[in-house]
Amino acid sequence: MLDWTDRHCRTFHRLLTRQTRLYTEMVTTGALLHGDQPRHLDFNPEEHPVALQLGGSEPADLAACAQLAERWGYDEVNLNCGCPSERVQRGAFGACLMAEPGLVADGVKAMRDAVSIPVTVKHRIGIDKIESYDFVRDFVGQIAEAGCEVFIVHARNAWLQGLSPKENREIPPLRYELVHQLKRDFPALTIVLNGGIKTDEEIAEQLQHVDGVMVGRQAYHEPWQMVDWDRRFFGAPNPAQSREQVEADWLLYLERHVASAPYASWPQAMRHALGLWNGQAGSRRWRQIWSDHQYKALAPRAVAEIATQARVGVAAHVAEKAAEKLAAEVGASAAAA
Repeated sequence: MLDWTDRHCRTFHRLLTRQTRLYTEMVTTGALLHGDQPRHLDFNPEEHPVALQLGGSEPADLAACAQLAERWGYDEVNLNCGCPSERVQRGAFGACLMAEPGLVADGVKAMRDAVSIPVTVKHRIGIDKIESYDFVRDFVGQIAEAGCEVFIVHARNAWLQGLSPKENREIPPLRYELVHQLKRDFPALTIVLNGGIKTDEEIAEQLQHVDGVMVGRQAYHEPWQMVDWDRRFFGAPNPAQSREQVEADWLLYLERHVASAPYASWPQAMRHALGLWNGQAGSRRWRQIWSDHQYKALAPRAVAEIATQARVGVAAHVAEKAAEKLAAEVGASAAAA
């Protein structure tokens, strides 16, 4: 997710789940080959397992970037064939590549020949008005012949004209049955479903039909949902027992980040953790404190103390009002009796 799943975001998510595979935001081959490679590629060791997602279409460039991913220590390199934005289309990659499966196959083969880490593809079920299952089936089949074994399938069409990226995530209907059919037709492939999944129960239901589920914006906006994934879906211990523990560990990370470079600051990293207390009394006030410009010159621990005091104060007020309401209801019931 562009501008979202950076290294700070991924480090925060690792406090909630150690087993789930994390993906970088999409990085173009041009940015890697001609830009600041450390800025795009550096990541924290605790992020493993982590995959680098590439945007590009030239096989030689993809192969060179896959080699960079392997050299940097990524566990997987993923080719994005699902993003419908106009900016991506102008670069001749993303969802428009679904119309050129031969080119995608050439890119996958070039990457597989260049590296030993897995090469995977993320794509849609169709583009524009092409809604036939045969289209996505043939796309997957041709890419699989080039050696790709893992397909992450966003279960919506991508409309290349007339819809914004946000609308492309909401308007084209979800068609999970097509992804399920891919798994039936290609049982040897790993098929991962993406799109519209919000609850753990929905994840569990989809895992009856496919090999994995990718959750994007839901996990970003409601991060606490990830806290039980390791136990429930991987049979491993959960890394966090409370939101307070996660906040304390995250605060240590913010302090290390600020100390890591002369001009490093905590607000850019902190924005990824603002959903930690969602659904709890005082969460809105807690977010407001962390987002308030007047506090950005303070050390993270000083801001944390102010935010926690505000959150706890609101929670105590809410609890007091609930107790008063309950007492009034009990009193009214006793009087009626």
